[in-house]
Amino acid sequence: MEWKERIWQEAGELQDILRGHQSTLHRSPEVGFALKQTCAYVKEQLQKMGYTPLQCGKAGWVVTVGGHQPGKVFLLRADMDALPIQEETLAEDAAGNGYMHACGHDFHTSMLLGAAALLKKHEQEIKGAIKLMFQPAEELLEGARDMIEAGVLLNPAVDGALMVHVMAGLPLPTGTCIVSSPGVSAPAADYFTIEIQGKGCHGSSPNTGIDPLTAAAHVLIGLQELTARELGTDEVAVLTIGSVNGGEAANVIPDRVTMKGTLRAFREDVRERLKKRMEEIAVGIAGAFRARATVTFGSGCPTLVNDRSLSEFVAVQLKELLGETYCHTSKELEAQMAEKGGGKMSGSEDFAYVSHEVPSVMLALAAGEPSKGYLYPQHHPKVQFDKEVLSVGAAIYAYTALTWLEKYSK
Repeated sequence: MEWKERIWQEAGELQDILRGHQSTLHRSPEVGFALKQTCAYVKEQLQKMGYTPLQCGKAGWVVTVGGHQPGKVFLLRADMDALPIQEETLAEDAAGNGYMHACGHDFHTSMLLGAAALLKKHEQEIKGAIKLMFQPAEELLEGARDMIEAGVLLNPAVDGALMVHVMAGLPLPTGTCIVSSPGVSAPAADYFTIEIQGKGCHGSSPNTGIDPLTAAAHVLIGLQELTARELGTDEVAVLTIGSVNGGEAANVIPDRVTMKGTLRAFREDVRERLKKRMEEIAVGIAGAFRARATVTFGSGCPTLVNDRSLSEFVAVQLKELLGETYCHTSKELEAQMAEKGGGKMSGSEDFAYVSHEVPSVMLALAAGEPSKGYLYPQHHPKVQFDKEVLSVGAAIYAYTALTWLEKYSK
């Protein structure tokens, strides 16, 4: 049998095992780089398959399979971290520790463990080598960069890379794959903090102080003008203030207000221009109210860029594996999704760091239709994903790597 039939059949036979992986990971979610149980579980499973996992960075694992035949190196990535969300589903494997795999990273990890099993079985047939990257701290947008700095793309050097992300609530049958078309598929992201420094005083005598709350309110409104009045029709960005904190007592004007938020942009020039204007607006408006403002940009990531050759190759291969009905490019779906209220993906993805180092492609995998009861989106405390997608994801990981190496390792 050719790779298509072999991988599809063998992945299907792993479905129950993959469900076990996913349930185990889902019950004990962890966040950021603090993935003690998750890392231990992944390491144990890889060792059972015959791998020798190497720690890469603060909390990542990497293994390499193949290498017995000359050729190129392809990387497959899965993220492992959860979110600080209290789960509100009624699932048997629901987490109860205040964290939740509300973005499907437990699915990604389980699917890559499935691919690891498939690839190990065919190790002698692999032309070149395949690296498996199990990454922490994607939700912080810090894990990929940490592993890159630790050498995940070296020894052996990686020639191409792929990631898969499950998506709940898409109006597409479970197992439908969306291959990102060439170019940017996920925006750059910046987390920021704005500190407004005033002068505290008694609430009955506001004239004796400087009110940072009033200044912060006007700064917040002023920032909305950036996307409303300073962007052209071809410039897409989202600026969100998600947290405003200041004061504790009803009769006291506080010294300081802290605002936190995120900026997303699909173009690097727009990103840098908006960051500059954010500082000018915050400092200028705060100053008009006699307060002082400082803007600090913390963690973030660049735009995720999909390589043209790799994107086009993967689209052809997955249409062969899954069938035309279950595989589309993002360009092919744009009109259809727009009619149903969809739009450009606005969530950022720190695989972007990999995409700026080697030719890369991002895949989305539909994992639960609203018509089938999967009503909630990613990052919601009630979100659930269709477990039937697990074997499909494992097959996609393995098949794309094997076929890419066969074509480009000649």
